[in-house]
Amino acid sequence: MKKFSIVYLFLFICVNAWGNVQVGLVLDKAGKDDKSFNSAAYEGALRAKGFSTLKYVEATDDSAFESLLRRFARSGKYDIVISIGFTQADALKKIAPKFPKQKFAIIDSIVQQPNVKSVMFEEHQGSFVVGAIATMKSRSKKVGFIGGMDIPLIRRFQMGYEAGAKHVDPKANVTANYIGITSEAWNNPAKAKELAISQFSSGVDVIFVAAGASNLGVFDAAEEKKKLAIGVDSNQNGLKPGFILTSMLKRVDNAVFDTIKEVSEGRFQAGEYRFGLKNGGIGYSLDKNNEKILTPDIRKKADSIQKEIISGKIAVPDYYKRKQ
Repeated sequence: MKKFSIVYLFLFICVNAWGNVQVGLVLDKAGKDDKSFNSAAYEGALRAKGFSTLKYVEATDDSAFESLLRRFARSGKYDIVISIGFTQADALKKIAPKFPKQKFAIIDSIVQQPNVKSVMFEEHQGSFVVGAIATMKSRSKKVGFIGGMDIPLIRRFQMGYEAGAKHVDPKANVTANYIGITSEAWNNPAKAKELAISQFSSGVDVIFVAAGASNLGVFDAAEEKKKLAIGVDSNQNGLKPGFILTSMLKRVDNAVFDTIKEVSEGRFQAGEYRFGLKNGGIGYSLDKNNEKILTPDIRKKADSIQKEIISGKIAVPDYYKRKQ
């Protein structure tokens, strides 16, 4: 009985030492309900609720990031503060050196500080795969891309998508549009719908959209015009069942969850971490909402393409490494 009590006490101490990680999560203006990038991050943090306590904030605009990060760090009670999105990089570069004992993480950017974990994804790989899927499904061989904010990160999605489309059919036509040049582009579904309807009217029958909460406008257009869209980041197939061909998965949820778990287990390490097809950080979605339209023959070819990318047989062009 005494031995059992000692073991129980040890487990109790471990749970209390590791089981109450205080997490500060900073989301952008699109917020936790964008059904895309921010939602994935928020869901990953919620999955960690068994061993952590979450406090999240949604920035009113990009200028708020620095003050939000400072507030979390200055309180001294958060074990990890996680910045969601490249737009927080400049703010984190200022804040992290001022609070060297505070652990930070950032998704989609590299901040080289000894207390910051930087998580990057190989979006171009997944975009290549869904570009191939789009062309395989397209009857017109005219496919579209709609990006949110016109920045290198989203250009990376576009370049991979175009390469994947033309890998299947070199004569495939790809039309690309961007919603805007400011962060407002992530939360403008009306503009996204307008662009999508224009593309569909020109003969495009599948559109890949990487635009945060603005994605919803493209999905509405796909349903209205009886065409197809491809979602991004989270599995968005269920938002318009039958009209979303697939979603290019970017496992931000896993990255957030794993980071919190590392802190809870005392394994947190700063530095740069990358996730792509090879380690399951990138992929495409299949569920009951799209299994009828994403046919077995398309899935078989898509899986083959993924394997060829992983093996190096297919070299996916990367906007970040293009010749200047």
